[in-house]
Amino acid sequence: MIPGIKSRSTTYRQIAAPDSQVVQFGPDQPLRLDCGIDFAPLTIAYQTYGTLDPQKTNAILVAHALTADQHAANIHPVTMKPGWWDKMVGHGKPIDTDRYFVICANVLGGCMGSSGPGSIDPATGESYGLDFPVVTIRDMVRAQTMLLDHLGIETLFCAIGGSMGGMQVLEWAASHPDRVFSAIPIATAARHTSQNIAFHEVGRQAVMADPDWRGGRYLREGTSPKKGLSVARMAAHITYMSDEALHRKFGRNLQNRAAITFGFDADFQIESYLRHQGSTFVDRFDANSYLYLTRAMDYFDLAADYDGQLANAFLGTNTRFCVVSFTSDWLFPTEVNRQVVHALNAAGARVSFVEIETDAGHDSFLLDEPELFGAVRGFLDSAAHARGLPAPPARQLSSTML
Repeated sequence: MIPGIKSRSTTYRQIAAPDSQVVQFGPDQPLRLDCGIDFAPLTIAYQTYGTLDPQKTNAILVAHALTADQHAANIHPVTMKPGWWDKMVGHGKPIDTDRYFVICANVLGGCMGSSGPGSIDPATGESYGLDFPVVTIRDMVRAQTMLLDHLGIETLFCAIGGSMGGMQVLEWAASHPDRVFSAIPIATAARHTSQNIAFHEVGRQAVMADPDWRGGRYLREGTSPKKGLSVARMAAHITYMSDEALHRKFGRNLQNRAAITFGFDADFQIESYLRHQGSTFVDRFDANSYLYLTRAMDYFDLAADYDGQLANAFLGTNTRFCVVSFTSDWLFPTEVNRQVVHALNAAGARVSFVEIETDAGHDSFLLDEPELFGAVRGFLDSAAHARGLPAPPARQLSSTML
């Protein structure tokens, strides 16, 4: 068990620790947050895959999205399913662990071992709850820099991530350009739209309206706002899929019945699917972490930190970029990804852009998308050549290489 984290009835709390590496920074190493607080002590839980080369030049940081965690390419200790990016990271895969050293850390504010609202406040001996400071994407990146410093890694060969992970990649490239040789932000934006903020607010209100939320003190009081968090997940999941994908997968098909019931059970398959998504989510995610991480995404506005001009965030950068979007992603549509590309062009950065045709929606970056695999592999191969990394070991082509 991670020191300072007590076992609780909630599943994710019971088995968050054994499958992760953990680094702890004491009171003498506080993390300065955007809200003005020097936060300490700080715990970061992370996973690594592959081997760091002697020159420490082959490290890739994988930044996870809102509801993911550090378990990118290993069996998840809660769900017992493959890691959330198992299709992308591993032996012979686009992010080839025979060639690269991959690091994936649970973000600050998360709930799988890194410091978050469910962690123990040393001042009280109880979980922080809403006493945990509000964090930003930049705070998450600052915590990751502390992890890399601890690992003795001065520069990243690449930073890559989708959605909230893509926001972290952009923040890395803007705040620490000398530490990022290449960057792949996927299905993301330099700031949240008002529509995205609105969807997040619906989810937060669902959590806070649950009587078992107890003003954020549910861990102290032995309850859990599962109903509210389930509804929040259901609403968010709709935004991750496209109308085409929903229609193709479910249409108006009924769920295990020949006719409608004239009631409010799950008559339609899509209703049953969303209820399942909600009910399984609450077993691996903390409700307060959901509030904090959605708020961090809402606050993200990279241009605002650079006199309102996004291009200024990347002036003088030597980082190589590959920006990826999906045609059916209406949460982070191609238009907002192109805004990042235009800003990079205006800053004189080296950037390539890939728009992938798919009807799978925002979640496409998590799915079996051969064009995405090819784009990532090709870009990394080119960047590795420029970096002077050894060629990948010869092997028979796997399905993800075709």
